[in-house]
Amino acid sequence: MSTSSVNGLLSPRDVEVGPSNDGSDVVLEDDVSSDPFDIAQAKHVPVASLKRWRQASLVLNASRRFRYTLDLKKEEEKEKRRRMIRAHAQVIRAAVLFKLAGEKQIGTLVPPAPSGDFGIGLEQLASVTRDHNFSALEQYGGVKGLSELLKTNLEKGISGDDTDLSNRRNSFGSNTYPLKKGRSFLNFLWEAWQDLTLIILIVAAIASLALGIKTEGVEEGWYDGASIAFAVFLVIVVTAISDYRQSLQFQNLNKEKRNIQLEAMRGGKAVKISIFDVVVGEIVPLRIGDQVPADGVLVTGHSLAIDESSMTGESKIVRKDHKTPFLMSGCKVADGVGTMMVTGVGINTEWGLLMASISEDNGEETPLQVRLNGVATFIGIVGLAVAFLVLAVLLVRFFTGHTTKEDGSSAFVKGRTSVSDAVDGVIKIVTIAVTIVVVAVPEGLPLAVTLTLAYSMRKMMADKALVRRLSACETMGSATTICSDKTGTLTLNEMTVVEAFIGRKKINPPDDSSQMHSIVISLLSEGIAQNTTGNVFVPKDGEAVEVSGSPTEKAILSWAVKLGMKFDRVRSETTVLHVFPFNSEKKRGGVAVKRINSEVHVHWKGAAEMILASCTKYLDTDGQLQSIDGDEDFFKAAVDEMAARSLRCVAIAYRSCEADEVPTEEESLDKWTLPEEELILLAIVGIKDPCRPGVKDAVKLCRDAGVKVRMVTGDNLQTAKAIALECGILGSDAEANDPNIIEGKVFRALSDKEREKVAQEITVMGRSSPNDKLLLVQALRKGGDVVAVTGDGTNDAPALHEADIGLAMGIQGTEVAKENSDIIILDDNFASVVKVVRWGRSVFANIQKFIQFQLTVNVAALLINVVAAISSGDVPLNAVQLLWVNLIMDTLGALALATEPPTDHLMHRLPVGRKEPLITNIMWRNLIVQALYQVTVLLVLNFKGTSILHLEGERRQHASDVKNTMIFNAFVLSQIFNEFNARKPDEINVFTGVTKNYLFMGIIGITFVLQVSSHLVFH
Repeated sequence: MSTSSVNGLLSPRDVEVGPSNDGSDVVLEDDVSSDPFDIAQAKHVPVASLKRWRQASLVLNASRRFRYTLDLKKEEEKEKRRRMIRAHAQVIRAAVLFKLAGEKQIGTLVPPAPSGDFGIGLEQLASVTRDHNFSALEQYGGVKGLSELLKTNLEKGISGDDTDLSNRRNSFGSNTYPLKKGRSFLNFLWEAWQDLTLIILIVAAIASLALGIKTEGVEEGWYDGASIAFAVFLVIVVTAISDYRQSLQFQNLNKEKRNIQLEAMRGGKAVKISIFDVVVGEIVPLRIGDQVPADGVLVTGHSLAIDESSMTGESKIVRKDHKTPFLMSGCKVADGVGTMMVTGVGINTEWGLLMASISEDNGEETPLQVRLNGVATFIGIVGLAVAFLVLAVLLVRFFTGHTTKEDGSSAFVKGRTSVSDAVDGVIKIVTIAVTIVVVAVPEGLPLAVTLTLAYSMRKMMADKALVRRLSACETMGSATTICSDKTGTLTLNEMTVVEAFIGRKKINPPDDSSQMHSIVISLLSEGIAQNTTGNVFVPKDGEAVEVSGSPTEKAILSWAVKLGMKFDRVRSETTVLHVFPFNSEKKRGGVAVKRINSEVHVHWKGAAEMILASCTKYLDTDGQLQSIDGDEDFFKAAVDEMAARSLRCVAIAYRSCEADEVPTEEESLDKWTLPEEELILLAIVGIKDPCRPGVKDAVKLCRDAGVKVRMVTGDNLQTAKAIALECGILGSDAEANDPNIIEGKVFRALSDKEREKVAQEITVMGRSSPNDKLLLVQALRKGGDVVAVTGDGTNDAPALHEADIGLAMGIQGTEVAKENSDIIILDDNFASVVKVVRWGRSVFANIQKFIQFQLTVNVAALLINVVAAISSGDVPLNAVQLLWVNLIMDTLGALALATEPPTDHLMHRLPVGRKEPLITNIMWRNLIVQALYQVTVLLVLNFKGTSILHLEGERRQHASDVKNTMIFNAFVLSQIFNEFNARKPDEINVFTGVTKNYLFMGIIGITFVLQVSSHLVFH
């Protein structure tokens, strides 16, 4: 027997190593050839490892055992289909372009045909984008002409009222695609009965029924065969119901994953809508990391680059401008900003066709699932050996005349016993042996992981965490460190400008425009209105102004509105020439605008110290230009003082540009690098973002649980330190020194060895870039930590991908960040991250409870039958009774124990190490003591039951029936009490909180009632 299976029970080797120096994961040759049931990593597992553990498993019902694992064959077919659809689309596009080239020469382009309320029909419109038909777009009057045909305002979007939306859906379809139906309950029934052992039992039941009726008549002879058939039917139905419920939970979670929220312009107002609500004609802003929600054309764009690999299969970034304006659904924005007009939705897009042709696959193995397959294989081999031993002993005893009938005579006498009686005797013996295999091979053990994960995932949704990868639930229980963002995760993300400096003067209150010159206000309004991804909507009915955008953008826009900025007027008076989107490396974003008088201004906004370093002058409150020489220390002190009070410091600056510095060609303009030197400082603002309530308690909870919380932020070190002290990440000022707090650039400059050493000490990293976060994750993993990391930006994707658990932010996170994450924190709250840790620990704890329970049943059932078979040639637990025990143990037991909610006790112990054995010493103690107790009681009843129950004077068969019924009831009731014991393996009081777990109490109650009922059925 391979030792690999035993390693599932004992401590597996820790082969999950951190990435190599070049960032790639290396799996050593030694690891590859070792235990097949110890997959090296939770993420990015090689296909060879997945094949190895499947081949090493002992499986009686492959369709059930491997249901929630990755279907390797189907995955290959899916990839082939993807390639085929892509190739088909490209061939059609090439043919259309060839045809159009000919039509253009002879001028035979078809004019748009009106459809319903709109000036163009569905097929004509969809083909424009699908076939990248630039000639047709030009013929329709370009994007402007197409917008008129679709009754769309390119700036304000569609009206968005119910009638308008309904008309658009009726004319052009909705942004949904037909999904392949989930499997019906009948599929699960069919799958459940394809267990080899159950098929043998059904055949045995039919044979037993036929022989019984033949020898004893219908009235007496139907009992044995029918009772086995009924027990098998019950096992199949209960198994199918349990599996079907799990399937429905996964379907709901998949639906939630696909429901992307995005921003669209409706009636001049930016509104949040679901991707499924997008309609043709919609104007959708695009930013870095967004997913293109539907097919469309570019309205405006600056340095816009799209990653089309999801559609073309080629890892190529494509630049988009007015010459190549077509955007494909499902692609990601890699760089720049822009707006698009939707021209095709749902099944009328390539993405819709692709999604409709590919079924949603829940397949994914988790390390615990694979290890439990090893456990199941090991137990199964032992069970098979025991079953064969029992079979051999009973057959030998039967054919040698040692097996007796009810009246004490031999069941088999050579030459006298009829063939039908002999066959009947053999069928009964084979049925018992096969039933022992059913009990001994725990097919439900690996599925118990899926059950507890499905339960945890559903409950985690209520705790604001959407699980994208099953294994993340599990791995989170082992997390030793959490690298958290500051903004929005530790803080409320409700930002307001609370302090402002114009020149050397502190404006108090910060929105008092009377303390500033009109020139300053004009330049600030121009810079803030144009250098933003936010929007200001002024309702016509005089209601309050609505500001949208990121929290930082909203805070600055709200401040400018209070100063008197007229957002729409400022934007109409200036023309944007070029945009440099905010960059997390440079910590700034810029825009070049052309004014009515043809003067060009370049506006910058970003981290105060970064902008200040580029400034040579500043405007004072009187609108006078002053040299910054000699005042640098004043501004630096002002920034440090604001940062020390946990304010985010943002500087706003500008400079004029000579006409000859500005490129005139559009292509040159797209590649133009905005000048960042010799800037004129307009203002420094301090933005307050208070700590989230409860975050300090959550951080303390992590500390108590042995999980170190580290803050990784782009803010300056003083702000980061102040927030870390406020949140309890830093215990005191004494901790706020090197190397506990460090700047990203300092960490980045260290060698690999130094980084690994310093990483263990770091508590706060300020002014960090996404690459610094990646380096920190790699260094911590090399040091043996299990790392959870939060991220929201596109540039965070590598760190989220590299970490053991990537946690993307649901509100602020980009689609690219979410796609690279394992869990999405729906409310961006650190307290929700801690709840995920709690659930992760609960998964491991629940599986351990179930293992303890299942192994105790296995050991007791096998021992009692083996000893009884060898000593007396009969088994006290018959086939029907063993099937009932299997049902209690495999399905109901899993349901009761795998769905225990997490307790506070879980957060008062250290993380579950990756080397942690599945069965701890405490569990071995419980298991051995409980099994010995059960076996002792059952054997005493088996050998002394007749005298204990005073049955000496009764008929032999009646005495045997009463004794075996007593054994059966004692055995089942022992398992019911054992379920209580398994709830709290390491606690004395196993009844704590039991009344709050209604499912557990319900299952115990049902099991007890059914046991009493079964007594009447079986005897």
